[in-house]
Amino acid sequence: MRAAGHRMMDDMFDHLANLRGLPVWQPMPADVRAAFSQKLPTQGQDVEALYESFRNTIQPYVSGNTHPHFMGWVQGGGNVVSMLAELLAGAMNENCGGRDHVGLSVERQVIAWAAEITGMPPSTSGVLLTGSSMANFIAVLCARTKALGQTAREEGIKTTPLVAYASQGVHRCVPGALDMAGLGFNALRKIPVDADYRMNIPALRAAIKSDRAAGKTPFLIVGTAGSVDVGAFDDLAALSEIAKEFGLWFHVDGAFGALGCLSPSLRPQLAGIAEADSIALDFHKWAQVTYDAGCILIRDSEVHIATFSQATSYLAAAPRGLAGGQPWPCDLGPDLSRSFRALKIWMTISAYGSEKLGHVIDHSCALAKHLSQRIEQSDVLELSAPVPLNIVCFRVKHYTDTQNANLVADLQEAGLFAPSTTILNDQLAIRAAIVNHRTQISDIDALVDEITRRAVQRAN
Repeated sequence: MRAAGHRMMDDMFDHLANLRGLPVWQPMPADVRAAFSQKLPTQGQDVEALYESFRNTIQPYVSGNTHPHFMGWVQGGGNVVSMLAELLAGAMNENCGGRDHVGLSVERQVIAWAAEITGMPPSTSGVLLTGSSMANFIAVLCARTKALGQTAREEGIKTTPLVAYASQGVHRCVPGALDMAGLGFNALRKIPVDADYRMNIPALRAAIKSDRAAGKTPFLIVGTAGSVDVGAFDDLAALSEIAKEFGLWFHVDGAFGALGCLSPSLRPQLAGIAEADSIALDFHKWAQVTYDAGCILIRDSEVHIATFSQATSYLAAAPRGLAGGQPWPCDLGPDLSRSFRALKIWMTISAYGSEKLGHVIDHSCALAKHLSQRIEQSDVLELSAPVPLNIVCFRVKHYTDTQNANLVADLQEAGLFAPSTTILNDQLAIRAAIVNHRTQISDIDALVDEITRRAVQRAN
């Protein structure tokens, strides 16, 4: 087993070192797909044979987000320190749902660092999660507790007509969170955006007043820091002031954009984030931690605990011994069985430092700027939206939506590049989200050149 482990480790380092020579992504052949439709094995097999199966049927067909040409979705490229931390965490097999052990101390350190990064106070509460989908869900539940008190946990929301507000560009997980909280999709008012895809502040104010006049109960404003489509930042400072004016919970969905606080050049765009009641963010995006590594920060620790804590005899905390260490993470979120995901975040930040991680963020934004300039100079391509961050949306001029979509699929299936698509102003756009620390200017130029070559070839 030791020899097999050393081989796996060496092979994975070789894999990462030689990514550029591999396809970004390739579809699974029918026989490989069929290999995962087998009956439950009753007998085990040798680990070397199992590893060969991994090498032949799994490794070649992953999504490819470690590759420098992966630009489809906002997914970080991981890093080798985090990869090694996964090995160490697996060996320790810590259950970080509660009790008094070092796993929780590491997690509390990471939460404190996240609060420091975003400007939240040292007393900020928080917990690590799978990602911002769960983090936004926790924020909605905390806001509900703040609005309704413990009654909502004990008796349900009954007929209280709670309503929340976010921009039209809000991530799908926010209406999903309202749904899971028992409030329904229709409890979310999607406020129009301006030309820069930022929430329209006068429209927000009007919506709140209209709902109050109709007998509804506004309770939550969700500001977006880094929108999914174009990477736009809402005016967080203005949203904070409106939340205070109307007595609403102010949450920031900063899944990837909140970590822009690490960049001196981007931090001004995040003015107001430190005033939030809660912030959702993902370390597995711009911080390049391996999946998964989400985080929720809650300003009021009492509200946070009140939203999730339960008293049970079989999980009772104690003043001393292993059952100490309150509050436990299971009293800060829905999970009791939790992995030691804090270790890979702690090791990544410790190994590289906040300054270098900030440089990675700046680098990805600089690459997006270079891509936008190449598009503006092109006779074949055109921008579909402003480029405030690291996401570039564009089209091939004179292509139909179907032709642009087919071009993206062709690039993906050829294993050359993996951009994605979105809809902006009723048109399909090619979307390049540049997050991977391995991506360089030469990769951006290669993308533009390949798309241009294919478009010109088709026209001729």
